[in-house]
This record gives sequence, structure tokens and C-alpha cells, in this order.
Amino acid sequence: MPKKPPETLGIIYRMPLEDLHPHPLNPYGVRDDPAMQELMGSVKENGVLIPAIARPRKEGGYELISGHRRKYACEQLGQDTMPVMVLNLKDDDAIIRMIDSNIQRENILPSERAKAYSLKMEAVKRKAGRPQKGDEKKSPKISANFRSDDSIGDQEGISGDTIRNYISLTNLTPPLMQMVDDGKIALSPAYQLASLTEKEQELLVETIGSEQSTPSLSQAQRMKKLSQSGELNEDTMLSIMMEQKKPVQSSITLSGERLRKYFPRSYSPIQMEEVIFKLLEAWQRKRQRDIPITSRTSPCLPGSFYRRTYVHSQTHLQEGGR
Repeated sequence: MPKKPPETLGIIYRMPLEDLHPHPLNPYGVRDDPAMQELMGSVKENGVLIPAIARPRKEGGYELISGHRRKYACEQLGQDTMPVMVLNLKDDDAIIRMIDSNIQRENILPSERAKAYSLKMEAVKRKAGRPQKGDEKKSPKISANFRSDDSIGDQEGISGDTIRNYISLTNLTPPLMQMVDDGKIALSPAYQLASLTEKEQELLVETIGSEQSTPSLSQAQRMKKLSQSGELNEDTMLSIMMEQKKPVQSSITLSGERLRKYFPRSYSPIQMEEVIFKLLEAWQRKRQRDIPITSRTSPCLPGSFYRRTYVHSQTHLQEGGR
């Protein structure tokens, strides 16, 4: 295999693994988890079915755009080559393609998704700000109506708010981000905590350790509000964290396998969750419309009150219709 970039791009080559280098901004970790074991089993039995994508490096060799996990699987199996398609991609195009190649995987950590969306948004912004071919003399301006987060959300099938919330997680300190990845802090409170200053987050980590408890959504919202007003300190934070949380009455676990039959195979867990909650909100609004007005009032009022109210309402309607 030649060390210099091949003359024909877009052709699949079998490349030595030693010539393939990870992308320096790759947000996705390579973990030896059950998914990796499954991939290794597939590679061992069938080889690498989908070629990796790489681009030539100035320093020599090739920079992986997609295929970091496949390369690891090959290394663990003692293989020294893998199929690779070489493309001459510019920096932003390479970043966007790298993000898109893995973003639909189910086992992506919140920190990885946050970094991925952040990288893609910045790349999309830069591309949107460049003058079109033939318009080099014009000043590159991004349209006031263009929002890269909404654009990315449309591509991913999720809302721009979800994109913005995930990107906000990049403001979390490593200890708090690890708690989110470990499932100790839920996403909703994490979005609120991301607005705290670095010192406030460090103080929160200490408080979590001392109280052996993580903040709920309402607690995180109050911390954010106090932080914005400059009133969040050790005392106010401890006071919030020492509050007894309402006990969870029950928990519901939905089977992914059961849910899958209602969604296209391309839908990610986030897309499925958004659809489910939108349907539930629509169902709730319909129920509220269908509930009679008397059923929404206090059930403690005597029946005579309802009868008087009903008669008065009917009389009022009849008089108004004359």
C-alpha cells in the first residue's frame, strides 16, 4: 500500500492499521463493552463489511473519519489491515461526516452526544458563513433567520431545543458530566446545572458527596435562579440539597423491543422519546377538553351546588338567546 495518498479517491483500499490515525476531535469513545464484543464477533466471522472512511493527513498516513470502532475490533482480533475508502474532505466536511456516521447509535453517552452536536453546530455555522462559489467578493454573512441548531435538529428528527440542551452540557465540569454519563444525574436537572459557574459546580460536587444525594429538577432550577441573581453559595446550596425529596410513587420501564415495532428502524432513542411525549401531551389536552366543566371543580362541593349552578346557567343561556 502506498504511503502517499492514492491518486484515485473514493476507491476502497485495504490499508494497514498502522497507517490509520484517529480524528483528533472524535467525540465518540471506543469502549470494550457488549456492543464491541458483538462487533468483534461479526468482524471475526464476516470481516469488516462496511469500509471505514479516511482522508489523507499532511503528516502522512490517513485520518479516520468513520471506523474507529472497526479499527479497534480488527486490532483486538490480531488483524493488520481493513477496508478503507479515501476521500479528500475539508475540515468542516470531515467533522460533519464523522458526527453523522455514529450519532444514531443507541449506546452513545450524553457527554459524547453533547460534544458531537457542539462540533457539528460550529462546523455548520462556519460553512453557512462562507461565500458561495462565485460570490467571493461579497461579505460572508449568516442570515438572521438561519439557526444551525434548528437545522441540525431537522436533520436528526429532533427539536432545536433538544440540540441546544445537549450542547449546554459541554459547560459541565468533568465530575458532574461523569455523574450524568453514569445516570446519577438525570438530563433535565443537568441542563439547569450547566448554567452554574465553575466554582458553583465544584461546590455542588462537594455537597453531593456530603449529602449522598443528587439534585432533582426543581432543586436544580432553584440553584440556577439563585446563581443568576448571585445568591447561590454554600449555605443556600446546602439548604436546597437538604430538602427531603418527594418519594417516587412508582416507576415504569418500557421495553425497547416492544416500542421498536411502532417506529422506523432509523429512529434513535431520543427521537422515539420525543414522539412518545408529544403523543402523551396531545392525549392529555384531549382528555382535558373532554372532561365536563363540573368534573374539573372541587369534588367536595355538595350536589345541590351543582344543581343550582346548572339551573342558573341554563336560565342565563335562555335569557341571552332571546
